[in-house]
Amino acid sequence: MTTTSLITPASEATAPPSTLRIRSRGRSEWKGLAFVAPFLIVFVLVFIAPVVYSLYLSLFREQLIGGNAFVGLENYVEIFRDAQFWEGFVRVTLFLLVQVPIMLVLALVAALAIDSARLHASGFFRIVIFLPYAVPAVVAVLMWGFIYGDNFGLAANLNDWLGSEVITPFARDWILVSIGNIVTWEFVGYNMLIFYSALRTIPGDLYEAAELDGAGPMRVITGIKLPALRGAIVIATIFSIIGSFQLFNEPNILRTLAPNIITTFFTPNMYAYNLSFAGQQYNASATVAIVMGVITAVIAYVVQLRGARKEER
Repeated sequence: MTTTSLITPASEATAPPSTLRIRSRGRSEWKGLAFVAPFLIVFVLVFIAPVVYSLYLSLFREQLIGGNAFVGLENYVEIFRDAQFWEGFVRVTLFLLVQVPIMLVLALVAALAIDSARLHASGFFRIVIFLPYAVPAVVAVLMWGFIYGDNFGLAANLNDWLGSEVITPFARDWILVSIGNIVTWEFVGYNMLIFYSALRTIPGDLYEAAELDGAGPMRVITGIKLPALRGAIVIATIFSIIGSFQLFNEPNILRTLAPNIITTFFTPNMYAYNLSFAGQQYNASATVAIVMGVITAVIAYVVQLRGARKEER
């Protein structure tokens, strides 16, 4: 029968415990860094690098004489003086102020209805409301575009039946409402799922205590459910703000059906896209992207900060 002896290196045997803890912590940190390295590499390549390159482009300008020359902040001054940029910015801001509250209220009502025990077949309604979000954005816009069509589709058929131009989704005064309807149809289910998931985390003890106190359904909603949803509402609001400032797919696809109404600068994102791919003005396009990114980040941070303060109260 043989015995195996474990021999500890002299350096480790004589090292104090604090040194051994530091070495162990160093090994753990390197293992953790190696574990997240693939994500960090992808994050740098697809997020950090494009942002840095956009910042670089925004500081230069392609000139007829001298080629690509450094101009500092002149591109930003030009953008802030650009009437087309501000027209698109005001339009998406108005879209945000009107469409986002309507969409979130509809999603909240749907989540509360599905969470209540009074609604039969709640699973079916949850799937039906969420289903539009599963439809690709391009397909959804094309589908609604055919419904809105002046010479074909549901709107045209209703106008023919009524004998006058009553429904005009592509009219100048109604085009933003038509786009808002599409976006609401697409994302109500997504926000509903956020709210519904938050409602399912509420402990059942609170409902039992409310029932013992004689609280009615409205009291349960205002006293238990809505306070529990505050964090989810903040998250959904931030996502909706970012999505509103990124408005691009819907107006860009509908532009082929309403070219005289939806311009190339209808939204800031469309303006940046057309500056780059149609006008070959890459520096101005990068400047618009940086400005909109900063504005969106600031507004989202303010909303998050206000939401956090309300939660602390």
